[in-house]
Amino acid sequence: MTGTRQVRTGAHTRTTLDKAADENFPVAPFFLPRAWRDDLMAVYGYARLVDDIGDGDLAPGGADARLLGVDPALADDRLIVLDAFEADLRRVFDACGDGPRHPLLRALVPTVRRCSLTPEPFIGLIEANRQDQLVRRYKTYDDLVAYCELSANPVGRLVLEITGTASPERIRRSDAVCTALQIVEHLQDVGEDLGRDRIYLPADDMARFHVEEADLAAPSANASVRALIAYEVERAGRLLDEGIPLVGSVNGRLKLLLAGFVGGGRAALTAIVAAHYDVLAGPPKSTRISLLRAVGAVLR
Repeated sequence: MTGTRQVRTGAHTRTTLDKAADENFPVAPFFLPRAWRDDLMAVYGYARLVDDIGDGDLAPGGADARLLGVDPALADDRLIVLDAFEADLRRVFDACGDGPRHPLLRALVPTVRRCSLTPEPFIGLIEANRQDQLVRRYKTYDDLVAYCELSANPVGRLVLEITGTASPERIRRSDAVCTALQIVEHLQDVGEDLGRDRIYLPADDMARFHVEEADLAAPSANASVRALIAYEVERAGRLLDEGIPLVGSVNGRLKLLLAGFVGGGRAALTAIVAAHYDVLAGPPKSTRISLLRAVGAVLR
């Protein structure tokens, strides 16, 4: 029995893993080899949990905090929980210890051993969520890209490591795709992020298009906001295009998986365009048909 199967015994961990269905891209589709699917789901469980800690979206009751050795009374202190989470992550890489406490981290142990993974990409995801507690606005696009290097790019690098296909050029292309996917998610979630007092639209771009923070709190986007979102959509699209050669550099089922990542981003951008760039009325979401068409276009 794989680690991923073992982790599906608790309701809170099952809820975390079930969020894979809501992503813009396929996380571990059925056509992949079973070992890859298990490893990808183990990494997804880790990444999803650290994001949930950073966003304050853990299951009620403090179960995750308790599993990490944190007093449930302190479960709302995200920095404390992130520190405990990092300590538990260190146990994943400690071959002489008793192993991690949290079941999603225990599920990660076989993947780390089998794929010879290092702590750095996992630490990067924690650092991104620490940054989320301290940095609420980004002045420039370069500042935002630097954040994506922590919050998104490690995931693509882990996919390449798991599938044994990492190379400097593929990592560069993967970083472009992952940064694009992160920016797309921010564009879809402008209203939700504002509710958390976070704005991932660069302040310089907002000023260029005469967008004030108050404009982002409106029930629908005005012309200035739509122009700003259209500008950021174009940027994200160029990043996805930069990543397309990654798809062509591999073969077989991995090619289809990577096409799913790029196609998922393209389909999400298409949904934003179809909504006339009004991301404030609700997160524009792509349909399954749109996703399949986008994946087909990438493969062609």
